Amino acid sequence: MPMSKDYKSRLFPSAEKIAQHYGTPFHIYDEKGIRETTSKLKKAFAGIKGFKEFYAVKALPNPSILKIMHEEGFGMDCSSIAELALSRKIGSGPSDIMFTSNNTSPEDFEAALSNGGCILNLDDITLVEKTPKMPELICFRYNPGERRTGNSIIGNPIEAKYGVAHHQIIDAYKLAMEKGAKRFGIHTMLASNERDYTYMVETARMLLNLVEEIGSALGIKFEFTNIGGGLGIPYRPEDNDLDLDSMGKEITALFNEFKEKHGYAPALFMESGRYMTGPHGVLVTRAINKKEIYRRYVGVDACMSSLMRPGMYGSYHHIDVLGKEDMPKTLVADVVGSLCENNDKFAVQRELPAIEDGDLLIIQDTGAHGHAMCFNYNGKLRPKELMLKQDGSVDMIRREETLDDLFATLNFTPDRLAL
Repeated sequence: MPMSKDYKSRLFPSAEKIAQHYGTPFHIYDEKGIRETTSKLKKAFAGIKGFKEFYAVKALPNPSILKIMHEEGFGMDCSSIAELALSRKIGSGPSDIMFTSNNTSPEDFEAALSNGGCILNLDDITLVEKTPKMPELICFRYNPGERRTGNSIIGNPIEAKYGVAHHQIIDAYKLAMEKGAKRFGIHTMLASNERDYTYMVETARMLLNLVEEIGSALGIKFEFTNIGGGLGIPYRPEDNDLDLDSMGKEITALFNEFKEKHGYAPALFMESGRYMTGPHGVLVTRAINKKEIYRRYVGVDACMSSLMRPGMYGSYHHIDVLGKEDMPKTLVADVVGSLCENNDKFAVQRELPAIEDGDLLIIQDTGAHGHAMCFNYNGKLRPKELMLKQDGSVDMIRREETLDDLFATLNFTPDRLAL
């Protein structure tokens, strides 16, 4: 189910007061729900020594969220200089950061290897030669190609730009060893929003088989396997939850079997983002207009620049109208913003209760890839972010953008190159 009943019970009674105080639109996140999910994940994999979640910073790159993850003992999965900077700012050390980039630039390498470095996860065999200084611990991102198809969102690995191909993987580690690497991990990422837990179990099995293959060929042991992220959440009311407990039990059994056979087992890492915060955020926006032409439209004061997933991917986000959750759904309408794009829609032909100007709409499951994917087309300003704290108070954790922010890059020292 989208948005837990517990979050609703704590947010909805105060939503209008929050909206009047801060103004709409805004994303608001649930600290209690986030911490409960971190505990659930740690419990599911407690049987694997060295288990560690590296939160996917790209999902919700707000320092207040990252600080929660750090306090819960999680690392950070980073893929850009900005994400590295945010992670280090909240206290993540070298062993708490896994840097996985693609088409990695010299500037990216410099940032990753500075400040004590991090766990460097290389995306291509050619990057071995481009790494300024090979760290003692190195990891490669593996792309299995035809040996395994991806899920419906991430597509077929053979068409993906990511990772080292199967026929290159042993040579990649061999080259890294020649450059000075002495400790090893392996990573893959084959799913996005996957709610079939068996898919993740098979990913773990695949990596353990690969660890065995590479280890036998090169005489090395692996410190960790990273099965990536991609754990899914139920966006639609009829969707089932991911069976995390069964996933934990079956993956733990695989690691125990590996240990019995080889006398050791690598640690298990993963890098979930959506699963950790997605259900624990909502976009609150106010209805400001109704339009009836060939179909009905409800205009709101947020637009696609505040949540691009429905317009970009056709994704479903459940919508409640505050105070009308139990009213008959007599309205069929598109819920739209003011952007000059026809795909600026939060819902298409959605069944909703009757909506009047001034009503608050709660657009659910925006705690991952929501604010993080905001943009400025049409000069739209990105909204504020709030946190519903465990004690029931609300903190603003990011203010809304202003025109001064938007125009800041137009203030510069003139620089003309004569040709």
